[in-house]
Amino acid sequence: MLSGFMTDTWIVATAVAVVAGVVGFFTVVRGSSFVAHAIPVGAFAGAAGASLIGVSTLVGLGVFGAGGAVAIALLGRRSRHDVATALALVVMLGLGALFLGMSTEYAPEIYALLFGEVLGIGANEVGPTLALASLSLLVIAAVYRPLLVSSVLEVSSRSRTRRSSAMELVFLLVVAIVTTMAVPVVGTLLIFTLMVAPAGAARLLADRPHRAILLSVAIAVVTVWISIAASYLTNWPVGFFVGVGGAVAYALARIGSSWIGPHARLDRATS
Repeated sequence: MLSGFMTDTWIVATAVAVVAGVVGFFTVVRGSSFVAHAIPVGAFAGAAGASLIGVSTLVGLGVFGAGGAVAIALLGRRSRHDVATALALVVMLGLGALFLGMSTEYAPEIYALLFGEVLGIGANEVGPTLALASLSLLVIAAVYRPLLVSSVLEVSSRSRTRRSSAMELVFLLVVAIVTTMAVPVVGTLLIFTLMVAPAGAARLLADRPHRAILLSVAIAVVTVWISIAASYLTNWPVGFFVGVGGAVAYALARIGSSWIGPHARLDRATS
């Protein structure tokens, strides 16, 4: 479990968990869990298209992730946010079905993107993953205050200003970056778990944004570490442990929050 070939797995999985914990906080506060599901699933079509024309699946994930983010941001200005997200998702899935239908075979590497290959991480994946993780965290750090304020206003008011629309686009593009980084590692289905369950649990227990972010990261990292160890020892799919671990963490947070008492609202914490 701590042998040489597993070192890359621990490094990459930890980086993914850290970024998912940070971005997941804003996902939960903004009520954008559907987005955290739609962009990774839709970006899967980009990986299928990239495989069809013989380029890196990372390129396909990045192009479709960013394209889906921009489409949701633009459509969301004139319609309900969930409708815009659903429309972008169905278009990308339709393209994915077309790309797969044009392929001579259903490439195993494309199938693996659904569930990830965290125990099969290669040395050539460490660099790109760490680079994209650093980029995501740098963007979040640069726009932290306005993004936090717009996230709170997103919940408390339906009015959308030019500034909040810009922050929405920034947030969606960060989700696209996280998708490009994380999908080859944990898959389109598991990144959704890591971006929602730890942050949701932390939101129940912490009364300040920075505390919630740190707790979200801690829960995500512990969930991933336990999942890797359990998968290595049992040979069961790592996705099973990530999904169950995320659900257990949230359930325990719900129980714990009833003892801690109601947490302070984030909009007060930002004042």
